[in-house]
Amino acid sequence: MLKLLSRKWRLAPLLMALALACAMPPDAFAQSKEQAARQAAQQHNAKVLSVKETRQGGKTVYVIKLLTKDGVVKTVRVTPRDR
Repeated sequence: MLKLLSRKWRLAPLLMALALACAMPPDAFAQSKEQAARQAAQQHNAKVLSVKETRQGGKTVYVIKLLTKDGVVKTVRVTPRDR
């Protein structure tokens, strides 16, 4: 019984990763810095203050600073699609 149970749970991490990937909004990924900035501004109803391209964990990430209509500065990270 224990072996059967352990086999079932062997796929749990893979299924969890797949579920998380599917749960991400489709506009969480962008092709260019400009597209990422435009998407972030629309999503947060804000103006873009700056966009920087950086590396995190060996992957490119766009770090976008936004100014909301309430005067709050937000930092958003957007991962570009593979080209």
